[in-house]
Formats: sequence, C-alpha cells, structure tokens
Amino acid sequence: MSVYVFVGPTIGTDEASKELDATFLPPAAQGDVYRIASEGARAIGIIDGYFENVPAVWHKEILWAMSQGVHVFGAASIGACRAAELHAFGMIGVGQIFELFLHGKLEDDDEVAVAHCPAEFGYRPTSVAMVNIRATLAAAVASAIIADATRRKLERIAKDLFYPNRRYEVVIKQAINEKLPGPELSHFADWLRSGAVDQKRIDALAMLRTMSHQIASDTKPNRVGYFFEHSWVWEQLVRESTAASSNSAIDENTTASDPAGAR
Repeated sequence: MSVYVFVGPTIGTDEASKELDATFLPPAAQGDVYRIASEGARAIGIIDGYFENVPAVWHKEILWAMSQGVHVFGAASIGACRAAELHAFGMIGVGQIFELFLHGKLEDDDEVAVAHCPAEFGYRPTSVAMVNIRATLAAAVASAIIADATRRKLERIAKDLFYPNRRYEVVIKQAINEKLPGPELSHFADWLRSGAVDQKRIDALAMLRTMSHQIASDTKPNRVGYFFEHSWVWEQLVRESTAASSNSAIDENTTASDPAGAR
C-alpha cells in the first residue's frame, strides 16, 4: 500500500518514520494531495500545510482523493482543520485539536499557524502555535503554577499577537507590562522548561499510530457517499497540477521573515 504523509514544523521525518512506514513529504500546498492521489496513493495523512501567499491544500482535492478510494487522515495542524471541515464526507480526524475544531470550540485557522525555518533546518518552528499555548496554560493551572484568572489573561495576550510573534517570552513580557502577578509569571517561566505542552506533536503521533493500525487491519479502498462534481474550477486545478512538477521550482519554505506560514 502506498502511504504518504505531509509533515513539517509539527513533527520531523525521523520521529514520524518510527511510527509509520510511509513516504514523508513537505507541508502540503494546493494541488499536492491531487498529485499524490493521482499517482496511486492508497492512504494520505495531512499534518502540516502551507497557507497565506502559498495556496493552501484545497478541500475539493481531498474530496476527489477520497472519491478515488484513498483514505485521507488529518491531525494537529491544517490536517485537523481540514478533517473537521470534511468529517461529514469521510475524512478521518485524529486528536484533541481535531475534536476542538469539529465541535466548534476552536474556529480560527491561526490557532495552529506557526512560522518556521526552511527545509534545510528541518522546518524548525520559530513561533508557538496558539493551540499549544492553550494546552500549556491549562497544564500550568492543573499543576497549580498559575491561577485560572492569570491563564485567561495570558491566553488573551497570546491570542492578540500575530501568529509569527507568538512565543512564550513575548507573552510573559507583555504580561509584565500589564502588571500581572510577578511571582506567578516567574514561576510559570521556570516551569515552562519542563512543563510546556506540544499538543500538535501529541496529535500528530496519534494520527500516525491510527494510520498504522488501520492500514494493517483494512486494505480495502475507501468508499464515499457523495458524487464528485467535476466543475470548471476543478478542471483548472487538474490542468495546473498536471503541468507542475511534484517539487515546485519556487521555494515555498517559511522563515521568520517569509510571507508564508504553515499550519
């Protein structure tokens, strides 16, 4: 079975390959799922993907892939967003972040967005996803590191930041400027070294394990309950994707100063 997974700043190829025998690809952009599915993929996992100035992976190409018998999974980042949006059509979502989007607890795409380094530096994130900040703050409350009132204020400060600027040191600095309790902030800063929660990575690992289990137990092609409409816009995407090579000549990687991001 041909299995492909789009990864990037959420989880590295080395770690991901320990959980699933698959071909690991860079963050997904528009047309990538179509190209992989048209080349014979039987299962596709979406974790990371581009957005902003690089067109994001399109809902319709996922629907097309599933209509061709491909099992499509999503988690952690843009994969969780797409899985929540296409859950009713059969895309398989995994993890807490997916569940939060599915049930409307989260709605904004910037919750999973990060800035990151280029491929040669392993897509290392240079900012912290809002979903990870929320999970970390909840863990800090549970560990009696900060009060719930402080958690709410820190969440608001983080949410008000543009996603490439979301880093714990920036949040804490702004909290000091807003006169939040100094001892709590100091305790929180010390605790972060061991207590920070990477919910995106947790969910990514859960998706890879789910894929491994399902692929081992069910090799039948996916079956869907909808008719796929070949619209003019869809045919345009097919023409563009067919003309483009799998590896674009344009550098779509993100650095802290690049106009694109990943989620």
